[in-house]
Amino acid sequence: MADRPVLIAGGGIGGLAAARGLAQKGWRSIVLEQSSKFGEIGAGIQIGPNAFHAFDYLGIGDEARAKAVYIDNLILMDAVSAERVAAIPLDEDFRKHFGNPYAVVHRPDLHDSLLHGCQARPDMIELRTDCRVERYEQDGTGVTVTLSGGEKLAGLAVVGADGLRSNIRQQVVGDGEPRVSGHTTYRSVIPVEQMPEELRWNAATLWAGPKVHIVHYPLKGWKLFNLVATCHDDAPEPVAGKPVSKEQVDSNFRHISDVPRQIIDRGNDWKLWVLCDREPVRNWVDGRVALLGDAAHPMLQYFAQGACMALEDAVCLAHMMEAHSGEVEKAFPAYNKQRAVRTARVQMDSRLIGDHIYHPSDARADLRNAVMGAMSPRDWYDKLDWLYGGTGLEPAV
Repeated sequence: MADRPVLIAGGGIGGLAAARGLAQKGWRSIVLEQSSKFGEIGAGIQIGPNAFHAFDYLGIGDEARAKAVYIDNLILMDAVSAERVAAIPLDEDFRKHFGNPYAVVHRPDLHDSLLHGCQARPDMIELRTDCRVERYEQDGTGVTVTLSGGEKLAGLAVVGADGLRSNIRQQVVGDGEPRVSGHTTYRSVIPVEQMPEELRWNAATLWAGPKVHIVHYPLKGWKLFNLVATCHDDAPEPVAGKPVSKEQVDSNFRHISDVPRQIIDRGNDWKLWVLCDREPVRNWVDGRVALLGDAAHPMLQYFAQGACMALEDAVCLAHMMEAHSGEVEKAFPAYNKQRAVRTARVQMDSRLIGDHIYHPSDARADLRNAVMGAMSPRDWYDKLDWLYGGTGLEPAV
């Protein structure tokens, strides 16, 4: 039984992290990626201290740190008045408190760090492309997956890390299509020299306005700036990566200050996504099958924790496999139990942040500014301890 590999559906951040984590504990895996090559699309991603804790558990902390941009602050700006509301300094005190830094990184670079970590263990990790997992069948001794071309593979267990529209989830949970948030986000990446000079801050900056917000931060060793503009426009249907004109983007932001609006004018090749998530569920496990990352708990981007939670999942799954000596039918429920409430909190808080911190107007915006503006760095540390302190990564049974 121990000689049979764990089959991992999905070769994104969560799937590769799961493979690396299992290899660290002595379990072989086969990563089944539906695309023709391993890679990530997208631009910037924010990684909190909890993600760096996970990188260290996975043995790739040094490479991940080498590719990150270490920003000085997290800044909240009022998009109507163009005034600073609050800032969290990400200085040495922050790093000492949480045990690791906060940084931003180009998403493909983060994926490459995990891919290199898996490629460094060919004895334990097999990487396959053009393998879309359609369904699974199991008995008391193992699991067999069927690929889109009809091929069948047998393994010790299956980890469904196949994203928001996971085929594995539909067998485990069966909850149909994702929930459409009604929020549309526009993304662009520009060379640093095209960013307005007065806004070239070494920070992850968020401009919060009525039903809109704009985020920007540097990437790739200060060669690029990542731009994200989001509006609550009640979009009814999922959309992913649709090219749109600069004029279309700007039309949703005409009610805010010209200072943040100029960021939209500087953006090029804008693309549109309609954001989706799902309701939290208690159970991600069916016998020898478990969900991980977006397949288990897809969340809105507003807490910048989607990838971080997937990395934590991978570490926890590996710990549970070790704690239960590879007895999958004990290890998987233990993993589920340890992760479900924490990830549900991040899912729900991500929705609340979008509605009540980033998008309010009038008196509610004044309240936000007053409360958040009065917070000290120590207040922020206390507020974020549950998230950044590494809870859920300990090898508890």
